[in-house]
Amino acid sequence: MLSSQIRCPAGLQQRRARGVAVPSAKPGARTAALQLPLLAPAMRQRTIKLAASAAGAASSGGADDKKDLPAPVPAADGAASDAPVQYSADFIRRRLLVFVGIVIGYSSYYLTRNSLTYTAPVMVADASLHMDITQIGAMTSIFPIAYGMSKFVSGVLGAKFSPSVLLAGGLMATAAVNIAFGFGTSLAWFCFFWALNGTLQGVGGPCCARILTTWFASKERGTYWGMWNIAHNLGGFAAPLVAGGFAKAMGWKWGMWAPGIIGLVVGIFVLLVCRDKPEDIGYPPVEPTDKEKGKGKAEKPKADIWGSLLNSVLKNPYIWGMALTYFFIYVVRQGVTSWFVFYLIKEKGIEDAAQAAVRVSGLELGGLVGSLIAGRLSDALIRNSNGKGGNVGKRVTVVMWYTVGIAAALLSFQALPSAVPAAVQWFNVFMIGFFLYGPQMLIGLCGAELVGPDSVGASEGFLGWIAYLGAANAGIPLSIIVKEYGWNAYFSTLVGACAIALLLLSPMTKLRSYVQREAAKAERLAKGQ
Repeated sequence: MLSSQIRCPAGLQQRRARGVAVPSAKPGARTAALQLPLLAPAMRQRTIKLAASAAGAASSGGADDKKDLPAPVPAADGAASDAPVQYSADFIRRRLLVFVGIVIGYSSYYLTRNSLTYTAPVMVADASLHMDITQIGAMTSIFPIAYGMSKFVSGVLGAKFSPSVLLAGGLMATAAVNIAFGFGTSLAWFCFFWALNGTLQGVGGPCCARILTTWFASKERGTYWGMWNIAHNLGGFAAPLVAGGFAKAMGWKWGMWAPGIIGLVVGIFVLLVCRDKPEDIGYPPVEPTDKEKGKGKAEKPKADIWGSLLNSVLKNPYIWGMALTYFFIYVVRQGVTSWFVFYLIKEKGIEDAAQAAVRVSGLELGGLVGSLIAGRLSDALIRNSNGKGGNVGKRVTVVMWYTVGIAAALLSFQALPSAVPAAVQWFNVFMIGFFLYGPQMLIGLCGAELVGPDSVGASEGFLGWIAYLGAANAGIPLSIIVKEYGWNAYFSTLVGACAIALLLLSPMTKLRSYVQREAAKAERLAKGQ
């Protein structure tokens, strides 16, 4: 009468191995047992004994019908139980520490990534360097090329290494590069170390994605992924304050050294508090793992790095669909950030760049709010589906809603008259950011959920690489469109990119996650037996 192969905590297994009788639960007590929270290692045995005793009493003794106790983990995607995910206070505190670590860690990546942007004006003003904006442009052009390739390669190769160690190590390395940059005096020195910085920056995103997928279950992951995504905004907010502030007060060298020193300190913090997955510190996984599903079966040999990339990512047509969607979303994102200030000056009569920058400053704030709401909204759709339909498809639906919002907000911004108050333009840009950053966040999450745990880094790296190709196409190609055909063609191009993204997403509204596909496969095998 066993209903399933269930995992048991180590303490319970040891008691059974010694021949100690363990009370068992009848089917009527199964739902209550499933709702047991994840518990700290020292508390598990006592809690399981209490739960088992209560289950035995509820089943009128139950001595003649012994069953294994369900593992204290949340139900998997598509499971019959719709009970809310519950965790112990100890686990929540530990997981929160890991989450804070990856948010602060990735924010610091942005700090060391944007340091040159706010230090460069002081470098140009330093007569001893003999630099002009053309040389600064050469350095900044090298960075995205190195960064895009780095994100792809580190996502693939990083799958074989600890994500928490890579996250901390990459941050400390990019911090050291910022410090080394500050000791230079020649263009060759600056270009070398800034290209090296771009190469190291690609480590951060895929590592955070791998940690998020192991510490947060599918039904809550969108919310926390959205909250993690604010690291982009936090780092972007801190960069002008730290790099620009130190460069202005103490010279351009400190504009690079200060972010570098902060990065080293934060890197050590991340190394101390982050762990790859709950099992590393004695907690059960938040979702069933491949090893648990395959108990009693011959273990499949693991594919090598390139085999994993080829089979799980490059041969997956939906990953390609997500990547191409990402391409066009990044065309819009980079097109907005690169050209809106120029548009306001040339077309709307704004007097100078400072006033125009104030009017577009709502973009990041809107992105922060939009990311948080997009994550919670996609989680709500999954919870309310009662296990029906595809979890990834629910997130794709939210991406499509947001993409329509991007197009509407862009057209609204174009239609605003020149005499409109600055606050109205600011709010319109806020809404563009709101709708734009939601898809940016959710497409990355969809790519992570479409593949197995060992391929998350490769998937995120591949998506990031294609996305930055899109960002590159928002530079010279859009400048040619503006120069040859005017600003109306510019807005038509951005809206057209939204339309293509919607077409690419439309066949993916019923996609199931990797966890759902594996659960369905296991169910079919069980029925076949």
